[in-house]
Amino acid sequence: MLTQNTSWTNVERALQRMKGIVALEAAPIAALPVDALADAVRPAGYYNVKAQRLQALCRWVVDQGGMEALHGMETQALRTGLLGVHGVGPETADDIVLYAFGRPVFVIDAYTRRLFARLGFVQGHETYEDMREHFERALPHDPVLYNEYHALIVEHAKTTCRTRPLCQECILRPRCRAVSFTGSDKGVGGR
Repeated sequence: MLTQNTSWTNVERALQRMKGIVALEAAPIAALPVDALADAVRPAGYYNVKAQRLQALCRWVVDQGGMEALHGMETQALRTGLLGVHGVGPETADDIVLYAFGRPVFVIDAYTRRLFARLGFVQGHETYEDMREHFERALPHDPVLYNEYHALIVEHAKTTCRTRPLCQECILRPRCRAVSFTGSDKGVGGR
C-alpha cells in the first residue's frame, strides 16, 4: 500500500520511521493512533490516505485471526476478502496474495500493461481481470514463476521500456510492434 504513487526509496524511509514507533505487525499497526501512523508514513506521500488504508488492512488481518489463519484460506477466498478491504484494489490484493502468501495469482500493473501493449499482445483497454486471467491461463500455476516473471517485467519496464522507451537498447525490439509503428528505429518515444 505504501508503494502506490511513490518510489521505493520513499517507501523505505516510511518503513524505517514506522519501525521507530511500532512493530511492523498487523495488531500494533491497527492499534496505533492514525495521526501517528500518518506521520510515520509521510515520506511515502498521500500519508493520511495511506495510513487509513494500511490500518484498514491491518484491522482486517486481525479480524480474520491473523496471518496464520489467512495462510489457511483458499486463494480465491483470500483474494475476495482482501478486495473487500477499504483501499485494496485488484493489484494490491494480488501483490499480497502472490508475494505475502505465495499463491499463483498474476499481478497486473502499469509496467505489464505498457510492455504488453507495445509488444501488441494487448490493446490497452482490457480490464484488470481479463489480463490477469489471460496470464494465468497462459502460464503454469506456479507462484515462483509468477513472481520472477513479474519482477522481470518490472525491471525491463523501469530500465528499457520506460514511458520514453530506449528502443535501441531493447532486447525485445525485433518483436515490438511499437517500434515498427513509428516507421523508424527510434521507437515510440521518438528517441
